[in-house]
Amino acid sequence: MSISSINYSSSVLGAQIRNINQQLTDLSTQLATGKLSQNYSGMGTNEGFAIAGRSQLSNIAAYTDTITNVNVNINLANTALQSLTTIRNTVQTGSASTAQDLNVNGQTVAQNTAASQFGSMVGVLNTQSGNRYLFSGAAFNTQSVANAGDIINGTTTQAGFKTVMAERQAADLGANGMGRLVQTTLPSGAIQVQEDSATSPFGLKIAAVSSTLTGATVTGPSGSPVSFSVDLNGLNPNDGDKLSVQFTLPDGSTEQIVLTASTATPTPAGSFAIDTTTPANTATNLNAALNTAITKLANTSLVAASAVTAGDNFFNTASSAIGGAKTSQAATPITGATALSGTAPSDSISPGFAAGDTITVNGTTLTFVNSGATGNQLNVGDSIQTLMSKIDQITGTSKPSTVHGGVITINTDDASSLNISGGTAGATAALGALGFSSSPITATQPPLRVGSSPASSATTLVNGSANTVKWYQGNDGPGSPRSTAVARVDDSVTVQYGAQADEDAIRQQLQAIAVFGTFSTSPTSQYAGGQVSALSLRVTQSLTKQPGQQHIEDIQTDLAMAQNTMKDAGTRQTQAKAQLQSIIDQAESASPDQVASEILSLQNALQASYQVTSNLAQLSLVKFL
Repeated sequence: MSISSINYSSSVLGAQIRNINQQLTDLSTQLATGKLSQNYSGMGTNEGFAIAGRSQLSNIAAYTDTITNVNVNINLANTALQSLTTIRNTVQTGSASTAQDLNVNGQTVAQNTAASQFGSMVGVLNTQSGNRYLFSGAAFNTQSVANAGDIINGTTTQAGFKTVMAERQAADLGANGMGRLVQTTLPSGAIQVQEDSATSPFGLKIAAVSSTLTGATVTGPSGSPVSFSVDLNGLNPNDGDKLSVQFTLPDGSTEQIVLTASTATPTPAGSFAIDTTTPANTATNLNAALNTAITKLANTSLVAASAVTAGDNFFNTASSAIGGAKTSQAATPITGATALSGTAPSDSISPGFAAGDTITVNGTTLTFVNSGATGNQLNVGDSIQTLMSKIDQITGTSKPSTVHGGVITINTDDASSLNISGGTAGATAALGALGFSSSPITATQPPLRVGSSPASSATTLVNGSANTVKWYQGNDGPGSPRSTAVARVDDSVTVQYGAQADEDAIRQQLQAIAVFGTFSTSPTSQYAGGQVSALSLRVTQSLTKQPGQQHIEDIQTDLAMAQNTMKDAGTRQTQAKAQLQSIIDQAESASPDQVASEILSLQNALQASYQVTSNLAQLSLVKFL
């Protein structure tokens, strides 16, 4: 009989030894790496949790990178905004100073400083973070603001702000230097002052007249164009009697001329001489004093107001729609009190609005009813002022619409959005009676330029975009500037951190500094000091934070809120990261103590197996028997 030899490699014992060796190898790897396995199949049933956790950790890492990048952009933007605040304070301090000494170029030291600060502000607004312009909104690849020199001086094909300002000044002053007012003596001997156009936006506008002149007859302001007259009726006023005339300037401010009758010699400033022997000479003296006072007002405050308004025409997106001069059924120019409908001889427009008529203002429908109007309704008996107030409420204009000399001006802060149309034939006819002959009613798009040449006799403002430098070159679409840059910083959290150089707070500051730094006058002019003084006052006020207006600090607050949101998200993510890592570690990590214990156990088992194997290997038939 034969006895087969014991084959170690194919024996059950050998397989067990190989298995123990493999386990020892795996455990040694676990001890060295701290991981249960080097592949997913060896990780166990909890590996699904680890995979999900690792995916969330990857998201957190992406959010962390986003938060870091956004914080860089916000910090740069905040530094830029802080620089704008410093520039504002520097220019405001200069404009508020009383020093009005002019250099050979007709500017003060404060104005020269403003011109330099304008260039600095343009540079700040063109701040980049990488290849992103921080103040261009959604158009972040586009330079935010045109070059400072081009904005002020223009290019070979486009006019700059200096040209727009000069044109506007010529249009506001008029050929006679009296602010587009015409002063004449009527056949009756009365002194008349009249605006040169019913529809012109330029020059001084007569707002109110009052008098204590004994024996005099004062009429107006009334008519179209608006005028007033003063007739002394061949009599002398008493010493100290006054004539007061209030004017509205292009920037919306008001100024008043007060002339006092006087017997003093020499005649005091702001007075006219009473000729006790020849009353006709008193009228002549009043005429001359009124002419002098208007000319001085036109060449000082009006010039300053014209510069400020030119800044608005060039930099601002606001505009207005102007209706023609119309008369009511009572044959008098319409006023704010004129009714929207009525029967002659009442003061109402004709044709007027009827119950059931509708007009649409920027997409909102206004309905006319007989009485009891609520919400977006108007009574047909309401006044034109009520209609304008309702329109202003819808458009959200910061500058109320007006009626002057029978002319309605509808103002808007966004010229591109203004759209008013009649929803019914009757409403369209009534809008025509208000002077708006074309439908829909829209506003002239800025930048606005004087509409004809010579500017001194122009009566319109026109869209100058074709031949005028566009100072802001970034995104100018609808919506909040903050929403032009959005980042997701958590699964359900986004932050908005966009900014635009044409935001009101930034634009108003840039505009005011440009006006102050660009304006110049003749150093030898008798009105030079008055012009600079009036302009300085307006610039100082423009650079002073006003309630209800956006401030640079408001933008900084918005950005700070975005950073706080990201900080909170980062804190949550740090906590989540620790928890997720714990889950992954529990699923994938090997306990050193447990592994060491298992290795020791296996080593003992292996030693015993080797011992048995060794004994079996020495077994012979003799020993077996």
